[in-house]
Amino acid sequence: MRSQAERLIHQLTDARQRTCALISNLSAEQMMGPRLDTTNPLRWETGHTAYFYEYWILRHHFGESPLIPGIDELFDSIHIPHDTRWDLSLPTLEETQAYMEAVKQKVIEHLSADDIDPVRDYLTQYAIFHEDMHCEAFTYTRQTLSYPAPEFEDRDAVACEDCSLDDEIHIPAGTFELGADKSSNSFVFDNEKWSHAVNVEAYCISRYAVCNQQFAGFVESGGYQKPEYWSDEGWRWRMSRDLSHPVYWRNNKSGWEVKWFDRWCPLQEYAAVVNISWFEAQAYCQWANRRLPTELEWELAAAGEFSESEQKFSKRYYPWGARKPDDSLANMDASRPGTMDVRALPEGDSSFGCRQMMGNVWEWTDSTFAPYPGFVADMYSDYSQPLFYKTKVLRGGSWATRSRMIRNTWRNYYGPDRNDVFAGFRTCAV
Repeated sequence: MRSQAERLIHQLTDARQRTCALISNLSAEQMMGPRLDTTNPLRWETGHTAYFYEYWILRHHFGESPLIPGIDELFDSIHIPHDTRWDLSLPTLEETQAYMEAVKQKVIEHLSADDIDPVRDYLTQYAIFHEDMHCEAFTYTRQTLSYPAPEFEDRDAVACEDCSLDDEIHIPAGTFELGADKSSNSFVFDNEKWSHAVNVEAYCISRYAVCNQQFAGFVESGGYQKPEYWSDEGWRWRMSRDLSHPVYWRNNKSGWEVKWFDRWCPLQEYAAVVNISWFEAQAYCQWANRRLPTELEWELAAAGEFSESEQKFSKRYYPWGARKPDDSLANMDASRPGTMDVRALPEGDSSFGCRQMMGNVWEWTDSTFAPYPGFVADMYSDYSQPLFYKTKVLRGGSWATRSRMIRNTWRNYYGPDRNDVFAGFRTCAV
């Protein structure tokens, strides 16, 4: 069994290999890319991931000097406005890679020391997950910019049950502990702290996430042309982009196609719909006479386990239990690129029978991102607070999310306009 330090060294090495793989076949021009609201220049973003380790572990915790003079003026995301990142005097790609390697080696040196250092280990885990999140961003940035797909590993197709896409799961009323358990030794972010009892009414939630076939029904019925299905803000968003279907769809003589990075492919009917904004998910729900789950309802359906004899809920770490995720349980780690059939992977069902609540596609909830009672910011105080009340909560992870960081209590958050991220949704009965 690996020690804590060995486990962190393994994860750090793996995260860095993934970062390098995601930029390995891009040109110097592609590493900068066009100036867009939803992307960063990739050369800046890769340097920023290494800077995060240096700032928090080497400098904040160990008191070391910056490896490069003036590095804060290059890679500090909090103080460097997004729109200026293309104008910085960035190091060359080769210099950036050398900096990344130097930071990695110094962090490994500290981890290899024999002393016990919980703060070091906490900050290292934080930085690894931060890099993992940027790796997912590198992936959808390549999609946004129509770059070639990264070199993913090919895997065999997965068998699927022939069952109704309209299956619903009834969740009983009760009191549920929303959020991360304070007694757990697992890493959690500040926005997950801490579990607190919340009453929930009985409700029905879809067994499956919405698939392409179902969403195509909304599109083909003229859903993008009918303002009655959209909120006022959502309709303004749709009009500003002149959308008549999801951003990466097109219709030709042979039917719907979907853009996969730099090429067009036939739309897979039963794959989870992806690259859908919260506005689009809400409009679909209006059309289908459904609604999005709240994040309480989502977490209960994913994590809850109801005892009939005791009439109360217990809670699982993953939808299926305590076993670590693998390819039989969830579509994650880019091991099967793209969203798969929503009916696949029954071994990963929650105790109530909800499928793929982890992996495949991030799922929008109806909830606005807000602090839990008694919220206290962690050392990296800008992780959650700046986005409270400005974004919507997503749950569950996508096919590109690293499985080592996800759990039932993980809260992701994006603005309701974001249709570039790997987001879809499931619905509840009205």
